[in-house]
Amino acid sequence: MKIRFPSLTFIFALSAAVPASAQIGVPMGTPMGMPGVQDLPRPALDPVLDPLIESVLHRTDRLTGRLAREVEGLAQDRLRRIDRLVQRNRDIIERDARGEAARRGELLVMDANAADIVRAEQAGYRVIGQEDFEGLGIDVVRFALPRGTELDNGQEALGRIMPDATISADNLYFQSGQAGSPAQQVATSPFNRGNFAPVGMIDGAPASAVPVTAMRSFADGGGTPSDHGSAIASLLRSAGANRIHAADVYGTDRAGGNALAIARALGWLAQNGARVVTISLVGPDNPVLARAIASTRLRGVVVVAAVGNDGPAAPPAYPASYTGVVAVTAVDRHERALLEAGRALHLDYSAPGANIYGLDRRGRSQRLRGTSYATPLVAARIAAALGRGEQWRSVLDEEAHDLGPRGADEIYGRGLVCRACAIRR
Repeated sequence: MKIRFPSLTFIFALSAAVPASAQIGVPMGTPMGMPGVQDLPRPALDPVLDPLIESVLHRTDRLTGRLAREVEGLAQDRLRRIDRLVQRNRDIIERDARGEAARRGELLVMDANAADIVRAEQAGYRVIGQEDFEGLGIDVVRFALPRGTELDNGQEALGRIMPDATISADNLYFQSGQAGSPAQQVATSPFNRGNFAPVGMIDGAPASAVPVTAMRSFADGGGTPSDHGSAIASLLRSAGANRIHAADVYGTDRAGGNALAIARALGWLAQNGARVVTISLVGPDNPVLARAIASTRLRGVVVVAAVGNDGPAAPPAYPASYTGVVAVTAVDRHERALLEAGRALHLDYSAPGANIYGLDRRGRSQRLRGTSYATPLVAARIAAALGRGEQWRSVLDEEAHDLGPRGADEIYGRGLVCRACAIRR
């Protein structure tokens, strides 16, 4: 007699018939709400099936433990990357009071009055710039710290001098995707190229091989093509977007991708007609960025952002976690959530983040993976709906393919958008 190996579905079904007293607690570190193997009951079965079920439970236990270790490892990798970045660029980058990476020796201040500024200067702080972000109506004063003062101590001291002001470091934000080796595959659009609403992207500069409507730099060495920015722009085009405004916030600046640059970019994009802005960058909560995002949204611009690739054990990603931002995660070619997908305080949609292709800074096709690359696909679908004069939320909800538990959930959001954007083989 040929014995068929019992499926996990069968084993989980058996658990419903066993009293709760037969269950043991969920192991610490179990990722993404996955039930621990110890949660599964151990029913008494016949001598043939019982050893098979025990074998499956043992294998699942090992798998759960491995996933938990990998998820924790992703979060630790994030900390190590920040540590290496600070160690290698001590002349321009340091940690703020929360341990996050930021531009060395500078603080950003909002809501300060003239008397506050005078007191700060008397205490050794120096005004090095004052900005009114075009299109957003936000005033920011940039202060250099007194000589020899560390960023965390300087921020705390300035807070005592300006108790009513909003003070923050100029935090850094990181691209949330990786490219593989060059490939022959070329991204093609599965959608008709209609009248898409203008889309803004905040990233590195795209290559000349990816035509954009306009580009402006907000960093030293701006306009230097980047692999990540080129991939984002080419994905927007492959999904049908034909009016792209690119804001370069990296250039060649080792402290590029900072909150100040992103806020400036948001103002430029809002003022120049972008209806949707895609941001495939992640970092900490920052008051200047938060206010810039809120002001951009008040002007009717839809902001779409990636949840990052630091895994579900990492801190919530920003700007994806800000209220009203469309937070995007990614799935693989089997439509399973990427193990490395990060998290936000809310999740809206998922999109293909593997088995997709875009261009690098040399104009070559490359295979891509990460939530970075799912995000412009969702942004393009929103731009398509807005270009037709439709309510984008209703259109995307109708398009979204439900994955995971029925309805919206914490792993896939409201469903998979741009499903046809992945290349199936």
